[in-house]
Amino acid sequence: MKQNLEIQIENIAKLAQAASRSLAALPSTVKNAVLEDFASALLSNQAVILKANQKDISESPGKGKAFIDRLSLDEARIKQMADSLLDIAKLKDPVDEVMRAWNTPGGLNIQKARVPIGVVAIIYESRPNVTADCIGLCFKSGNSVILRGGSEALNSNLAIFNVAKEVMQKHSLAEGAINLIATTNRQAIGYLLKLNDYIDVVIPRGGEGLIKKVVRASVIPVIKHSKGICHVYVDLDADLNMAQNICWNAKCQRPGVCNAMESMLVHRDVAARFLPGMLKKFKEAGVQIRGCALTRDIASWAKQATAKDYRTEYSDLILSVKVVDDLDAAIAHINDYGSHHSDSIVTDNNDTAAKFLKQIDSACVYLNASTRFTDGNQFGMGAEIGISTGKLHARGPMGLEELTTYKYLVYGSGQVRV
Repeated sequence: MKQNLEIQIENIAKLAQAASRSLAALPSTVKNAVLEDFASALLSNQAVILKANQKDISESPGKGKAFIDRLSLDEARIKQMADSLLDIAKLKDPVDEVMRAWNTPGGLNIQKARVPIGVVAIIYESRPNVTADCIGLCFKSGNSVILRGGSEALNSNLAIFNVAKEVMQKHSLAEGAINLIATTNRQAIGYLLKLNDYIDVVIPRGGEGLIKKVVRASVIPVIKHSKGICHVYVDLDADLNMAQNICWNAKCQRPGVCNAMESMLVHRDVAARFLPGMLKKFKEAGVQIRGCALTRDIASWAKQATAKDYRTEYSDLILSVKVVDDLDAAIAHINDYGSHHSDSIVTDNNDTAAKFLKQIDSACVYLNASTRFTDGNQFGMGAEIGISTGKLHARGPMGLEELTTYKYLVYGSGQVRV
């Protein structure tokens, strides 16, 4: 016999599936009006949202600075959420876009057209702004959404969701257009991941433990948004001032997010010139360094790095550092130890840059720029569902187009096959 929670979640999925069929046909003008109203409502309800967020923070004693940063909202972040919704509203609606059209010798006209995926379930941790971003992107792309945020942000997520729900009701939209599983019961995820009759895709974003749990348990297709072990490689031909600015930004601007640098690689021939000043600056900012033997020869206070350190997403002011012999060694290290998220090279050598960009097997590969730009908003997508580190269907920041699939529309005039 099914438990009450299991029945509740199944009913949510059924409503979401029913709603997805009406959302697929919703005009862009209606979608944009809803998103604009949602943005306005976030701003007018910011006092309620901030109060809920403070409750979440007060219930997270002993958590680290980076964790609290991911969890925290303020007026500026709420405005960013609202601005992202307005940006999404301005973007071209991908639904019904004809990607390709052609005529067959038999007179059929075939069109390959974008359509919504259908029902998107998103399981995420910590960051409550994800709630607004995912609602906005799924709604604009014609999908219904089922959200299951982390228990640490439950009050914040509920406050944001309730604002969105009121806006949906104001526009007389289907009840299951947006859904939030508002329970801290961990069994909820297990129940959700069995509902392949109603849910078309699951997108987990969070720590490695969450991703592995979802991949193991799901009978629904999963688009993985795995950990961010991001690298910056300082090449032999790098502008070292530029390299210092990039490495500093990639690590320290916001260390608790998935596109922050976790490992810094430095060419052997520039290590003695680059590392002393760079590591001193990191030390003054409170960054713990875990380095190879050559790194520790330059900075004796650094801890000895282990293979585990090079495979760890710290999401904090901790950095692994390795001096490498050449470009090939850097590429091999990144492809072996990285998570295929975002990696950067700093160099003025065009041939070196071209080889790095081609051979690094990651979703986003940078030349002379910080990995912190791997973000849907920064990429001009308005916001993102997350950063896909897989290779099938979507890769990198997922925006509106990545939330669609396609179907073939075939127009005939009485043709039959012989």
